[in-house]
Amino acid sequence: MSAMLGQSGPFLLVMEQLKRYASCDVHILVEGETGTGKELAAREIHYASARRGCSFVPVNCGALPDSLIESELFGHERGAYTDAKQARAGLIDQARGGTLFLDEVDSLSGKAQVTLLRLLENNEYRPVGGDVTRSSNVRVIAATNSCLEERVTAGQFRRDLQYRLNALHIRLPSLRERADDLPLLAEHFIGLVGQRLSGPRKHWSCSALLALAAYHWPGNVRELENISLRAYIRAEGNTIDASVVGDVLGMRALPSQPILSPENLPYMAAKERVMLAFERDYLTNLMKRSCGNVTAAARMCEMERRQLGKLLKKHGIDTREFRLSPQPL
Repeated sequence: MSAMLGQSGPFLLVMEQLKRYASCDVHILVEGETGTGKELAAREIHYASARRGCSFVPVNCGALPDSLIESELFGHERGAYTDAKQARAGLIDQARGGTLFLDEVDSLSGKAQVTLLRLLENNEYRPVGGDVTRSSNVRVIAATNSCLEERVTAGQFRRDLQYRLNALHIRLPSLRERADDLPLLAEHFIGLVGQRLSGPRKHWSCSALLALAAYHWPGNVRELENISLRAYIRAEGNTIDASVVGDVLGMRALPSQPILSPENLPYMAAKERVMLAFERDYLTNLMKRSCGNVTAAARMCEMERRQLGKLLKKHGIDTREFRLSPQPL
């Protein structure tokens, strides 16, 4: 299971909020732009809660057809309708004791909203074609990339359903709001790409990180993950520079040179990017000089071996890449 990653102020505040919500066994509404990690946030809540031993069942509400909404949620008995050749458990039963994650809840039709509201009002349901009412034991976490209050005001979402879903509310920050996390996330994703493709470890140059920082990221963290894949494939060497970033973003990340200059970024963001690039470049050159020998490298840079090892791990630098290959006799 993937975990949320970050160290910026807005991110840490969200993580603290998720931790508190995990201990409150009520329904939660998660709002945030596309790609901000709403399902990951829901999983964080589920696996930190008392329900972690039971199932986490994600549902794309946009894919639930009106004609089958009750059958999908509540299941059906054998013979309930023409194609019901055997009884089938619904999503509520699959998530029993656990969490039902309703993604894109704002896309539910009017009929589907009524069906969900009836469930949340009394925690009871009846499978299609069944005679016995069953009790629901699920926690519902709903997510939307729009403002649900605005949808209610526009008459596109039921106010009473919003109240039921919105017992607790959390808004996930966009990547623009947590810009200090961008270098960390970019390094993380580029490392995952290398592992997935069984290729060499690649790194972003300082200019590449500044180019990434200049982009507005409408797709947020998910878009950064996709861009990391494209940049890895396009970069010929082990260092990804700003020109590669410009190519994969169609030059959208490079509107003008001054934006790439550290002095035009917030102080902490500029410092973070420059320090990250410096550390990585220094460690890479150090490993080249020491041929991947950490003990020798620690002596060369006058640092404790353990501390050096932590820095190498932080930047995902594999010392084996720098060791001399045995020469043929």
